[in-house]
Amino acid sequence: MKNIVCFGEVLWDLLPTGKVAGGAPMNVAVHATQFGLNAKMISAVGNDNLGEEIIDFLSKRGLDVSNIQINKDFQTGTVEVAIDSKGSPSYTIIEPVAWDNISFTVEAKHAVMNADAFVFGSLALRNNTSKQTLLQLQKYAKLTVLDINLRKPYFSEDLVNELFELADIVKVNDEELAMICSWYGENSDEQSNAIFLKNQFNLKGIIVTRGGNGAFFIDENNIFSEHSGFKVSVTDTIGSGDSFLASFISKWLQNASAKEALAFACAVGAFVATQKGATPIITQESLEKVMN
Repeated sequence: MKNIVCFGEVLWDLLPTGKVAGGAPMNVAVHATQFGLNAKMISAVGNDNLGEEIIDFLSKRGLDVSNIQINKDFQTGTVEVAIDSKGSPSYTIIEPVAWDNISFTVEAKHAVMNADAFVFGSLALRNNTSKQTLLQLQKYAKLTVLDINLRKPYFSEDLVNELFELADIVKVNDEELAMICSWYGENSDEQSNAIFLKNQFNLKGIIVTRGGNGAFFIDENNIFSEHSGFKVSVTDTIGSGDSFLASFISKWLQNASAKEALAFACAVGAFVATQKGATPIITQESLEKVMN
């Protein structure tokens, strides 16, 4: 069984309909477990009821929670979520919270050393404590996967540049791709922009998601693969990109072709968009409905 370690935020999304467990790296870890990977989460929660509940949730979903630290000085993370008429969320991310203060531990180092992939994003690095921990841990990774996941105001050109330098594989959405390339004066079509970033940072691969229009992947040899996506009735798009990444990486680690990985990931992302919250249970039957 392949091992994946995700680093960063675990939190509660406070939706109009109630709270659901969330955080981009946590969503990736939960879905990776559904797809047959052994997933671990490196994060922190507060010494409070919300922290206990999130650890219980993750344990029940099959995750190794031994590297989720309990911080007595900061509360468990929460995010206030509003959903617009198209199902697109907007976020108010509370700070400071426990996942801003993830400490480096020997146990976390060993988890990363033994992982086939180490996944991280930009949001958890808004605080220097978690950022320094990530910078230490990534040195021990066999394969680094960056889901850039830009959230205003918690990113800068310098931070994005720094994270791209650490990454082997990067996932961006189409809007993030255009924004990042514009910083370098690149305003070409999506494929050219993606190749520019891949070459600029010597990446092994770049994934670009395009919402309802599918996604494409460019590997280290500039081989282009794409999938046009699946049309579904959207409930909300929370976690669709995270589930996409978990699906793609699970196939990638199991030596599937990029084309096969994209098709599977697009089906999973589409299904998650039909559900409430980021981490619904995914069955083969539910995916076949989307694909058909």
